[in-house]
Amino acid sequence: MNKTLTIFSGNSNQPLASELCDHVDISEGRARVSRFSDGEIFVEIGENVRNVNCVIVQSTCSPPNRNLMELLIMIDALKRASAGSIVAVMPYFGYARQDRKVKPRTPITAKLVADLLAAAGATRIVSVDLHAGQIQGFFNIPFDHLFATPVFRPVLRDFGFGGKDTVIVSPDAGGVERARAFSKHLNCSLAIIDKRRESPNVSQVLHLIGDVEGKRAIIVDDIIDTAGTLCNAAKAVIEKGGAREVYAVATHGVLSGPAIERINNSTLSKVWVTNSINQDERAAACDRLEVCSLGPLLAEAIKRIHHGDSISSLFI
Repeated sequence: MNKTLTIFSGNSNQPLASELCDHVDISEGRARVSRFSDGEIFVEIGENVRNVNCVIVQSTCSPPNRNLMELLIMIDALKRASAGSIVAVMPYFGYARQDRKVKPRTPITAKLVADLLAAAGATRIVSVDLHAGQIQGFFNIPFDHLFATPVFRPVLRDFGFGGKDTVIVSPDAGGVERARAFSKHLNCSLAIIDKRRESPNVSQVLHLIGDVEGKRAIIVDDIIDTAGTLCNAAKAVIEKGGAREVYAVATHGVLSGPAIERINNSTLSKVWVTNSINQDERAAACDRLEVCSLGPLLAEAIKRIHHGDSISSLFI
């Protein structure tokens, strides 16, 4: 029987791609992604994809430039092999934090990445919890923006969170909408931290808005990078707010530089992230880090795209 759907994997997160294939119940597409001695990337598709709906699973996480180039070259290879459609599943969309001009004569790199993906030949993009939802507007091709809330919700309920004993904390004003979604599902209160960012990867907590005293606080964010913001927020919730315990939930565990050391030395009891970025090494170095899988959510989205069904109904 001829294939109608194939899932290929770049090198950024092969375990997640294998999990998606298991959920969708198909074998992983054959593709060789290698590098020449000078560092140039070479891709060879190892099977017939003519008129086949092709999915490429590739997060543009560290090293972002190499992973992005891998994705672009895989898209080009599939386009030249007459693929029916090319869906780029990017659980973590790199460069998303460069979504506007913050100073004169600076780039909007998220828009550049969007143009590169479309020019390479992608026909659809799927990503999870963009840093700024407006990035969808940078694309002139269909973009499915998924949310990790359904992944975290059962984990938090199983841990006993919810009700008057729990408070959701947004680490900045920009994350209030995300935090409100969690507080609604857990039927608990909401608090906000007012912070000022002095420079990239450096932040300072100023005020805590809301009642966290005696409660179990959950800090909700989209990205944990160096964990400076997160650990400062956790400290403020305990010392300034009087919270009993503090936890954290974030979709994308970038966890670069001193992040693991900071979490290990912080007041955080536990940190939940997804496998949008492969966390095997980081989880081994941090007992407080727990990884929740995006596999079932992404697999269901892929099935619905393939069959032409609704994606938005996943989040009703």
